[in-house]
Amino acid sequence: MKLKNPWPIYFKKDVETHYCPGCGHGIVHRLISEAVEELDVGKRTICVNPAGCAVIAYNYLNVDCIESAHGRGTAVATGLKRARPDLFVISYQGDGDLAAIGTAETIHSANRGECFTAVLINNAVYGMTGGQMAPTTLLSQKTTTTPTGRTSGNDGYPLHITDVVATFKGVAYAERVAVNGPAAVQRAKKALKNAFQAQIDGLGYSIIEVLSPCPVNWKMSPIEAWKWIDDVLSKEFPLGVLADRRPKAV
Repeated sequence: MKLKNPWPIYFKKDVETHYCPGCGHGIVHRLISEAVEELDVGKRTICVNPAGCAVIAYNYLNVDCIESAHGRGTAVATGLKRARPDLFVISYQGDGDLAAIGTAETIHSANRGECFTAVLINNAVYGMTGGQMAPTTLLSQKTTTTPTGRTSGNDGYPLHITDVVATFKGVAYAERVAVNGPAAVQRAKKALKNAFQAQIDGLGYSIIEVLSPCPVNWKMSPIEAWKWIDDVLSKEFPLGVLADRRPKAV
């Protein structure tokens, strides 16, 4: 028997999830739904879905969605926002999408200060295609393509793409958060609303990086994956505000 959702949100569909147990995507979907509702932009929101686990985010988000080729989310978001400045545009991407094949699009859209919001899901692997090494994979981390662990000499270092674009003057707001516990989820929602408000105010590019658990590809239980974010992943990718160029209240 399907239970009635006690906390209905207009911009979130009440459906069963296809995501793996313990995956963070569903949490982020709900936070986006809550934020666009509370900021009253849901009816003019369009989400650019990635190639990857969240390619069918339209099954969960009750907003207009469009799919993009792998890595081209920020290019599609740029076109949408320039053609229809009245739209509220979100480019939802994974770390391999935004920080590997999409590196050029990410860097130049941020540098130009394109007025949309990128949501980067950092789970340190390519999730959908079997857990291969991603730009964010940690040194010594084992993946299907680094079975003995990532090495700096062969594979380079983890790429801190959000830190890179946070230095650009066109970036109004950048923050790194996690979704591995109630307090972390609340901070993530606040960060999303800050980034969304920067877009609403026309201040430029905004990006929220989310450290998200991937228990299946990490070969952990959901509880172990939550703990690994605190003990390991967040040490390489520290949480916090990376850029805030919004006008300060006087």
